[in-house]
Amino acid sequence: MAILKASNEPNIVNFFDDVFGDFFVPKSTIRKGFNVPAVNVAEGEKGFEIEVAAPGYEKGDFNISLDNNVLLIKAEKEVKKEEKKMHRKEFEYASFERAFTLPENVDAEKIEASYKNGILKLFIPFKDQKEVEARKTIKIK
Repeated sequence: MAILKASNEPNIVNFFDDVFGDFFVPKSTIRKGFNVPAVNVAEGEKGFEIEVAAPGYEKGDFNISLDNNVLLIKAEKEVKKEEKKMHRKEFEYASFERAFTLPENVDAEKIEASYKNGILKLFIPFKDQKEVEARKTIKIK
């Protein structure tokens, strides 16, 4: 069975990218969604670990919020204009936003975040099993 690479780009962009190395393709059609950072989500025994690849940002550029079990990660950075004549410019990250719906068994009060070497790391712990079991389902008679 063949494994296909998922892509949101039109085939013409892939063709030009392969043949001409993006040189003749307008900037607006190259790598749509490129400024959305890659994310790793892992589930461990004690909770979820989320890693967001966001190089070039600083701690103060991030805004992390939680509303109705939706974790929202935003980052905004001022893009400085270069005085140089650029022939190709690919790292012009200005802002991004990622949202994750969390399950009900996470402890929102104990979420931790850190940023180091271009990686934003979040740890989202699970609630104690006793708290989860305290919920009861009521059967309808």
